[in-house]
Amino acid sequence: MRNPFHYFNSAPAVIRIAVLLYIRFPLSLRQVEGLLHERGIDISHETVRFWWNRFGPIFAAELRKRQRRTARPHIRWRWHVDEVFVRVNGERRYLWRAVGHDGEGLEFHVTKTRDRRAAPDFLRRVMKRFCSPRTIATDRLRSYSGSC
Repeated sequence: MRNPFHYFNSAPAVIRIAVLLYIRFPLSLRQVEGLLHERGIDISHETVRFWWNRFGPIFAAELRKRQRRTARPHIRWRWHVDEVFVRVNGERRYLWRAVGHDGEGLEFHVTKTRDRRAAPDFLRRVMKRFCSPRTIATDRLRSYSGSC
């Protein structure tokens, strides 16, 4: 794989710190510029914005990969999957949701129709992103019969 920092004069550590400061904390670009200036790194807020646009997706992919590798055990323990009827712009829709045992919302999906294929498709997508749980609790609708 090619080095993404190849054509940049700044050190990769400085770029990584600037981008992660902007992503992790509720700071503006100018505040990140000020924090780095206090540490002796003189850059513009536009440089931080450019770095964020360029390297943000790369760093986010690395973080996701690291989370998958550690396989967060609290997410893998037990999920609750259900569907709720909601109104969106006056029309009835079906909100599918998966919630971890600690109440963290894992995934949400809104569909126009409710059929047998919607539940397994939703569960496949969630499991692809978060690995398989040990158990899945549902509200025992018929739409889950083939998927759980």
